Amino acid sequence: MKKLANDFTFIDLFAGIGGIRLGFEKVGGQCVFTSEWDEAAQKMYENYFGDKPHGDITKINEKEVPDHDILTGGFPCQAFSIMGDMKGFGETRGTLFFDVERILREKRPRALFLENVRNLASHDGGRTLNTILKSLKDLGYFVHFKILNGLDFGVPQKRERIMIVGFRENYPFEFPTKGSNQPKTLEDILEPEEQINPKHFLSDRVKDKLRRRLIEQNKIAPDYPTVWHENKSGNIGIHKFSCALRAGGSYNYLVVNGRRRLTPREMFRLQGFPDDYEIIVSDQQARKQAGNAVVVPQMEAMAQAIIEAMSKEPIIEINTVSQA
Repeated sequence: MKKLANDFTFIDLFAGIGGIRLGFEKVGGQCVFTSEWDEAAQKMYENYFGDKPHGDITKINEKEVPDHDILTGGFPCQAFSIMGDMKGFGETRGTLFFDVERILREKRPRALFLENVRNLASHDGGRTLNTILKSLKDLGYFVHFKILNGLDFGVPQKRERIMIVGFRENYPFEFPTKGSNQPKTLEDILEPEEQINPKHFLSDRVKDKLRRRLIEQNKIAPDYPTVWHENKSGNIGIHKFSCALRAGGSYNYLVVNGRRRLTPREMFRLQGFPDDYEIIVSDQQARKQAGNAVVVPQMEAMAQAIIEAMSKEPIIEINTVSQA
């Protein structure tokens, strides 16, 4: 096969607001197809990229998907209802991974990249991940997977996610260990407080409650920017980075300097989105979208690693699944 240059094509499945696309475009990729069912996410995506994603992937005929070099997607991790005897393709019916699988089977792209939550690795005792890996192997892909942390890729957010990469030829792939840009700190991410809408600030009652808990836990609030994270047991962690953003709870469980919640723009910055990515939806929708998004500099690093691997000569290897 011809080596892949930095002018490759890719498709963006379960696209959300386009974080994977941003990363792959930064290294020369051209997106030729997008799918995302959420209407608010479609609105944001179209406003920034200029094209509206196709809707529900389960209703899209795989034959109508354009040819492409790399399939990408952050597919939702739905529980596999029947694990059985690891039958791969047949066992994924009824889950959204099945739609990834049927497109791979039809279009046979040269590579694939999938992103998911860390817990995919341990879900159902590891059987869910093993089913996915076996399915990709049965489709003829040499597969690699590893859990990476957003903190290592230039954003002040502890966000661990599993990365799955597959190639139709056995390229010598290595996962990236860091991003290529200057790392951002909380100081870079946070907006000036005088510019922040008062609605994001805590009530005196909530602030006093947090302060009392700090005293009970023999902790002192530092004088530099921090994000406080109160867990279910009431323990307050104080960090120079944010814990992982979530689609539903980030606004309530993450507190800046013990005074206020994160703004939507700050959440987008924590994921590495550029400031020219306009937020045109409600705060509630923006928080959900940020929580569901990917770390953009991490996506860029992954895309670059995939392209670099495909510029090398394939190697002979019996094992088609590699855990880094």
